[in-house]
Amino acid sequence: MAEQTSLSGLTEQQAKEFHEQFKITYTAFVGIAAVVHLFVLAANPWF
Repeated sequence: MAEQTSLSGLTEQQAKEFHEQFKITYTAFVGIAAVVHLFVLAANPWF
């Protein structure tokens, strides 16, 4: 019997691998965005 795939066409194992990489990439993006926001706030405070 063939492996079942989801609507995306990925197998469960492929989806888990994608999710692990996505979590790392997303966390890095959010971290960099937070640091940049702090730099902008320090350079140009609005209060």
